[in-house]
Amino acid sequence: MPHVIVKLWPGKSEDQKRRLSDAIVREVTSILDYGDESVSVGFEEINAQDWAAKVFNPDILDKWSMLSKEPGYGPRPTRSAG
Repeated sequence: MPHVIVKLWPGKSEDQKRRLSDAIVREVTSILDYGDESVSVGFEEINAQDWAAKVFNPDILDKWSMLSKEPGYGPRPTRSAG
């Protein structure tokens, strides 16, 4: 049962978030062949000054190999030799 969490800076309207949620549910149900009752979507607003500590480092940099789409900002992970 997919649960999608969208982390974003504050400032998007409830309408924008509802439209994004509807689009996510539509695509997840279509691509993964789930009913819409099986999908949930949440939004977590993160202030810009907290982005690195709360999102970029733990969810992006530390899980780089799990990303299906890499961001176009920030440092890339260093690869250990060997």
